[in-house]
Amino acid sequence: MFKHVVLAADGSIHAFRAAEKTVGLLQRYENPIVDIVYVIDGSTSKTDVLHHNNQHDIETIIQLFKKSNIDYKVTILYGDPCQKIINHVNESAYDCVVVGSRGLNRLQSIVLGSVSHKVAKHVQCPVLIVK
Repeated sequence: MFKHVVLAADGSIHAFRAAEKTVGLLQRYENPIVDIVYVIDGSTSKTDVLHHNNQHDIETIIQLFKKSNIDYKVTILYGDPCQKIINHVNESAYDCVVVGSRGLNRLQSIVLGSVSHKVAKHVQCPVLIVK
């Protein structure tokens, strides 16, 4: 049963697809809540903004949950996305983590995104990776 889910969001089209899947997953349950986790990585934030300014942003994802009448909260963390998401998830009781298969980083998009791979490997709950 998935009632308390983490959605890792970075503003990419993959994160938006993951959000759509999360809505579909949670609409089946009564009173679900999603924790939208957005991690700001100071070392790549300038590059991400300059090269990906036309991608879906976090506000688009929030609107998706508002329209679906699914309760949500937004958690903004600062630092390395992999480690911050892993720590956040493992410190709480979540039923599932939903993450896009790739993020905004061009190097990471060559193979399965390093964030999604590391999250799947190190969190202590099920992970849904969305293409």
